[in-house]
Amino acid sequence: MSQSPFLFMKENSPTVLWNDSADPKELKDALTWGIVGATCNPVIALSAIKADKDHWVGRIKEYAKVNPAATDDAIGWAMVKELSLNAAKILEPEFKKYNGRNGRLSIQTDPRYFRDAKALIEQAIEFSKLAKNIIVKIPATSEAINAFEEATYAGVSLNATVSFSLAQTIAVAEGIERGLKRREAEGLDISQMGPVCTIMVGRVDDWVKVSAEKSGAMIDPGVMEWAGVAVFKHAHQVYKERGYRTRLLSAAFRNHMHWSQILGGDAVISPPYAWQVEINKSGLVPTLNSIEEPVDPTILKTLQMLPEFSKMYDVDGLKVEEFTNFGATLRTLRGFLQSVNDLEAFVRDVTVPNPDK
Repeated sequence: MSQSPFLFMKENSPTVLWNDSADPKELKDALTWGIVGATCNPVIALSAIKADKDHWVGRIKEYAKVNPAATDDAIGWAMVKELSLNAAKILEPEFKKYNGRNGRLSIQTDPRYFRDAKALIEQAIEFSKLAKNIIVKIPATSEAINAFEEATYAGVSLNATVSFSLAQTIAVAEGIERGLKRREAEGLDISQMGPVCTIMVGRVDDWVKVSAEKSGAMIDPGVMEWAGVAVFKHAHQVYKERGYRTRLLSAAFRNHMHWSQILGGDAVISPPYAWQVEINKSGLVPTLNSIEEPVDPTILKTLQMLPEFSKMYDVDGLKVEEFTNFGATLRTLRGFLQSVNDLEAFVRDVTVPNPDK
């Protein structure tokens, strides 16, 4: 097809495209094919900083000079905030166009707070005040679930992250609904709030593959590529039936089906920039209502042979107290926690350069 698949989607589907990056150059490119938002996390932020290393090394030096008492960790987070503000500015026209539902830059709370709902609420409120079009990520851990209601009640638009299962997405949506209803009951404005709940579909696939290998199950690799799609489709069905005002968001891409198989719903798809470039090059013509097409029953039945898949797919597959110690959660948290360490190390190499290099 001559037209960008994403522009085709934008013109013909309620599903919207966000960019899984806060890099200003990537955002400006992606705006030309229809993105209406962007997401960031510690891994993405560090990648964007490294991509424009000369600029950010200069900014780190300037900030350290003006703030001599700032730790390397504090300097790193100051750079993340600055990066996010720059990206949010680029998205302001979309924010105005969509009255707050889109046009937002998603900034993630400190992953080290994943056990501390109070700290997450406080940081979510702080981050939400950085710009009018900020949406704040909170992890869907056991300890953080209560934060979704309280931060929503405080007026923060939230994006649930570290989320892989129907049980998590339902707990998030229910918490946000309670927060929205409390605001409505008090006459507080919710007209520009745009909450979303991410399903890290690629990490669903990853965990299914890891668990299959651990258990010794002989599953067709092609079947396992459908795991994240199956969970997302099921969650979308439940959200629609229950009328939640939170939208689902597909992230952590591993294959084009994480876009092409979930079009047509009132949802968000957030591929990394590199995936967007490849999909645009492919000229792939998407099925506009693929979200309503069920996963092949044979594929689904095979996946349901794996207990770890059922924990993610079933409505009651996980109890709230099991969210944090679920395998996919632990793998992702460890990655995010490591990225915080890596950001601090990057700053330290600037503030305390290695004389041996």
